[in-house]
Amino acid sequence: MERKQMSREGYEKMKAELNRLITVERPEIAQKLKEARSYGDLSENAEYDEAKNDQAQLEAKIQQVQYILDHAEIIEDEDINLEEIGMGSVMTIKDVESGEVEELKIVSTNEANFLENKISDESPIGKAAMKKRVGDVFIVETPNGELRYEVVGISK
Repeated sequence: MERKQMSREGYEKMKAELNRLITVERPEIAQKLKEARSYGDLSENAEYDEAKNDQAQLEAKIQQVQYILDHAEIIEDEDINLEEIGMGSVMTIKDVESGEVEELKIVSTNEANFLENKISDESPIGKAAMKKRVGDVFIVETPNGELRYEVVGISK
């Protein structure tokens, strides 16, 4: 897998999540398994089956988070280019048709949260905006047609 860029903040949040999964959730599931085994016959023990499924899902999630962290390329604030939109950029864009202006931060897929105005570099708007400069107009293809945006500002 190629290195996936992410912010220092996103990396630290993901590290904390991995720690929580390992130190809190893993022991909780181990306790559930222990209790379920105490109920007797494992062949007809729904609690045991459920705990085993929970354990498998948790271990898969731990592996996935660890893999992402192992292959992360951290973009520090000082690495953010203010000349063109890239990972970590806060872009101010204007819808050319409606004139509506919005400010969005380009982050990795794992950090994306539209409610916080953080969009993925792989989202349609994020992908179309990459490498654009102030004054550039870019087009985003949507099921309802094309949207045209003008870059009016780039910051950190």
